[in-house]
Amino acid sequence: MGKILAVVNQKGGVGKTTTAVNLTATLKDLGKKVLLCDFDPQANGTSGLGVDKRRLKNSVYDVIINEIPAADAVVSTPYGDVLPSSADLAGAAVELLTVSEPNFRLKNALDSIKNNYDVIFIDCPPSLELLTVNALAAADGILVPVQCEYFALEGLADLMTTLRLIKKKINPALEIFGVALTMFDGRTNFSTQVAQEVRRHFPGKVFANVIPRNVRLAEAPSHGLPVTVYDKHSRGAAAYKAMAEEVVKKLKY
Repeated sequence: MGKILAVVNQKGGVGKTTTAVNLTATLKDLGKKVLLCDFDPQANGTSGLGVDKRRLKNSVYDVIINEIPAADAVVSTPYGDVLPSSADLAGAAVELLTVSEPNFRLKNALDSIKNNYDVIFIDCPPSLELLTVNALAAADGILVPVQCEYFALEGLADLMTTLRLIKKKINPALEIFGVALTMFDGRTNFSTQVAQEVRRHFPGKVFANVIPRNVRLAEAPSHGLPVTVYDKHSRGAAAYKAMAEEVVKKLKY
């Protein structure tokens, strides 16, 4: 049975979608069956894997609101499968308040296709509202990208509080799968200090490989490509390949 990992951090700009997209692609390169569920209304994960969000027949919105089977909305790409997002998802948090089991719509949808994959990544929106609650209810674990900058730990306390509430009320099995240090600048002592502080807060949970600041990583999404395809020799590509190998070891299959 596949593992569902929610890539979550309520702070924007921390490399969440970049991490979800590139781990999807690198795990596929390692021979794993991978799905990226884009659960962010901005749909950057969808376009980041080369899917045109303006030409979708169905999206994850149709799956959770109109109860379209998840399998009917999945789009296959050379870099992994995608359950795409669209702008319609922006209003879904309000619409979910009117349906039965509003916290479990995504879980019920993904459970129907979970066995088709080794791992499913959920790219969460940068907030802790009902869409993110749905993602945490569906997930087996969370993967938290943390930016190696001044406010890195600010807000993580809120995320941990939400995690404890979800475990208590909705998903008792939810755990921290891993913490990914992103935008690391090895030229500064500050990045190293932030990395040390994060490792102190999350002992045994932080990936050994860090994701550097890298121009190619920033450019790749505008081409609809993961960085491993856009520039396979870049530092960003090497970092995500190494992190993907760590993910495989943690998955234990």
